[in-house]
Amino acid sequence: MDDEGFRIAGRSTSMTRKQRRLTMIGGSLAVLAIAAALVLNALRDSIVFFSTPVMVAEKHIRPGQRFRLGGLVLAGSVVRGDNLAVSFKVSDGSATLPVAYKGILPDLFREGQGVVAEGALDSSGVFRADTVLAKHDETYMPKEVADALKKQGHWKDDYGKAGNVEASRKPGASQ
Repeated sequence: MDDEGFRIAGRSTSMTRKQRRLTMIGGSLAVLAIAAALVLNALRDSIVFFSTPVMVAEKHIRPGQRFRLGGLVLAGSVVRGDNLAVSFKVSDGSATLPVAYKGILPDLFREGQGVVAEGALDSSGVFRADTVLAKHDETYMPKEVADALKKQGHWKDDYGKAGNVEASRKPGASQ
């Protein structure tokens, strides 16, 4: 046996190059897996794009905690105040949550339209939004693209009809 205890019966106990490489790869993968687990655990609640009013009630989100609220702007709930202050209610069909916002609303914002607001609940249960995003109709197509499709013969008559909800809601419109 050597002074340092590295030799046992004439053999060296140091690792070969292949063993060192495999140890480094294994250690790196372990560190990467732990880092990924920590990141996913920290982002567990933030991965959702938005919470609906029902989800907010079920999760019992505490006042001051930031999240995204999504749903439809309830018809007849928009009240405009002074200095760009707006209040409205967001609904998902089952629950409704009051929202207060101060700022310029997107052009597509209107009653009955989808909306995603970012902010936090206050102590009275009102969602104080600092950002409001209006969802647009996914069947939208720029006029130039529609004209090009018509010209090439690829136009389908139902392209513009699927998203035309406003026309079908007007009194006297056939359904």
